[in-house]
Amino acid sequence: MRARRVLVTGGAGFIGSHVADAYLARGAEVWIVDNLSSGRRSNIPAGAQFVELDIGDPRLDDVFREAGGFDLINHHAAQIDVRRSVADPRYDARINIDGLLNVLECARRYETERFIFVSSGGVVYGEPEQRPTPETAPKLPQSPYGVTKLSAEYYLAYYHQVHGLEYAALRYANVYGPRQDPHGEAGVVAIFSTRLLDGEPLTIYGDGEQTRDYVYVGDVVAANMFVTDHTFGRMTGLDDRAFNVGTGKETSVNELARTLMAKVGREVEVRYAPARAGELRHSCLDASRLRALGWAPATELGEGLGATYDFIAAERVHR
Repeated sequence: MRARRVLVTGGAGFIGSHVADAYLARGAEVWIVDNLSSGRRSNIPAGAQFVELDIGDPRLDDVFREAGGFDLINHHAAQIDVRRSVADPRYDARINIDGLLNVLECARRYETERFIFVSSGGVVYGEPEQRPTPETAPKLPQSPYGVTKLSAEYYLAYYHQVHGLEYAALRYANVYGPRQDPHGEAGVVAIFSTRLLDGEPLTIYGDGEQTRDYVYVGDVVAANMFVTDHTFGRMTGLDDRAFNVGTGKETSVNELARTLMAKVGREVEVRYAPARAGELRHSCLDASRLRALGWAPATELGEGLGATYDFIAAERVHR
């Protein structure tokens, strides 16, 4: 599929802005819809048409109408804070379910061909017995956020079967890289980088031996471009259209801190705080399905950590 007109929801955010960059580089006309609740204007790429709007707003239909519809929608807009989803499940559902349905109904009315949805490999599987975890593992989300991500995949399967919307769900591991928000729950690499720049201690919750699969944003963008072009076969189950995006390598938070400090040549005190309630102990994704189709992560952890740190340092210089 060659997408000529592309809508990136959440395109002012960390990952979405990189994805918008990639579509522009391919010569597509790109629209970005973002309410700037967490995204930043400075992330919006030159050449994209930007509309400041919540994805749940009925006026989204006007965006589709004025653009003449979209060939492809890449849906990155979401509520991503696990702790907030626990504290306020209805708020989480308003964005991640009602907002998604508003976008999907516009896609149906204006005959969008393909929909790329950002799911989460870190939450839909819960605390998996098998690591790295394949797409076919049991789905046992342990937070409202995980429930909404999995529910969204079922909605997409419905729109595919009943309305013919082609789609892919990308179940991300822990994405890091330039433009990552150092103030968000999921931005540990950006948080650690910022504290190193300030010469302040790093805070690790729990014993630091909890592990994650850290995947660089450039590799995630490549996965998005891959499923943009890929021709899918007949769908027989939910996991047929779901693809894990990760490295298959587990890294503890302790190891992450050591690797980052060694890479940038700075050391600070590491302090430990009580573990956060509800946090998964381990998460690591088996991305062999996507690898078998031709995608592979190309950025080693040390290289990606250095690039992230350098970006944050450069941003400070140019403020």
